[in-house]
Amino acid sequence: MVVAYHYVAFGSGAWGRPAPELFPVAHLPASYGWLGVQLFFLISGFVICMSGWGRSLGDFAVARATRLYPAYWFAVLTVALVIRLDPVGGDAPGLTDVALNLTMLEHPLGVDPVDGVYWTLWAEARFYLLFALVVWKGLSYRRAVAFCLLWGCAAVTTRACHDDLLAQLLMPRDCWYFIAGVAFYLMYRFRPAPALWLIVGGCLLIAQHDLLRSRARAQTYMGYAVPHWPACALVTLFFLAVAAIALGWTRRVRGRWLTAAGALTYPLYLLHERLGWLVIGHLGGRLPRWLLLSGLVTGMVLAAWVVHCCVERPLARRLGHALRRAVADMRSVSSGQARVSAGQTEIRPCQTKESRACETPVTAPAARGVSACGGLHTMSRLSQREPTQSQERTT
Repeated sequence: MVVAYHYVAFGSGAWGRPAPELFPVAHLPASYGWLGVQLFFLISGFVICMSGWGRSLGDFAVARATRLYPAYWFAVLTVALVIRLDPVGGDAPGLTDVALNLTMLEHPLGVDPVDGVYWTLWAEARFYLLFALVVWKGLSYRRAVAFCLLWGCAAVTTRACHDDLLAQLLMPRDCWYFIAGVAFYLMYRFRPAPALWLIVGGCLLIAQHDLLRSRARAQTYMGYAVPHWPACALVTLFFLAVAAIALGWTRRVRGRWLTAAGALTYPLYLLHERLGWLVIGHLGGRLPRWLLLSGLVTGMVLAAWVVHCCVERPLARRLGHALRRAVADMRSVSSGQARVSAGQTEIRPCQTKESRACETPVTAPAARGVSACGGLHTMSRLSQREPTQSQERTT
């Protein structure tokens, strides 16, 4: 969806002519491709809740870093290099800007992104940061529901108070898709309780309201107006599609093509916009537009496959190994400090002045109530369609 939006509906752009003139029919459905970001956020809420279940905070952080950074690093360096080498690529980012882009923190640091689509990754990172608080305490049904409710209430309050600082953290315009995704996963793992349906319904209602502003922003990029009702219909379909997954209606839909499509989506998203526009800028006046468009999309999919197989997977393994070793080192140091603290000695001086040089070591008593295992319960990541009695009581 996002690829079609950037190639077919995005104003005059690299084509040099208005999209309605170049694609009289195709530009209209493609003009709603920006909603692919909302679908991405909705699915992310589902997947991240599943990923954090039964994991420690360190394991959760390692899993997220190895998923996001390898392909992202390659995309940032590739796009920056191509822009610098291409005479029509526009202003090339400096080395400092590229280095800061590699951190994925260019937006809060006030640095221009190498590619405009990277703004969604900053939104993802903020969601990870907030959800990490729940993972840190130990992810459970009640805590996940409380997270959804507290985040939603805080987002509404932030909008009412017009607090820009909190808005940067809480994302009051985009949080509803993440929250709904978390609620959908709770349905999938436990059961579709009424409280979860209320959360999803509230998120859908507010998201539909916010589409007015999102559509207006998209129209400024496209350069032409589009009807509002298709956007509302598409977002509703997104919620219904994820609801079907949560209710187990899609279990029979299997195949390697689904796994492959899911693996290629991320590198394709990272590469397609700026590089695709450069190709269109060079060949748009030389080749028939549909031939160029089909060849460009095919080439981007192949490039995404190469990145996934040759860059993302091997680099993710190495990065994961290094990060897991770092986490293990921190845990060993922390446990060692805890043992030293529990077994520390006190020096009691002798009472007589003459024997002051004599010192008697006395072992301090260990603190009561400290659990050696840290109090985190490892839970199964497999879906449980039949809720237990304890799970029913949580609703």
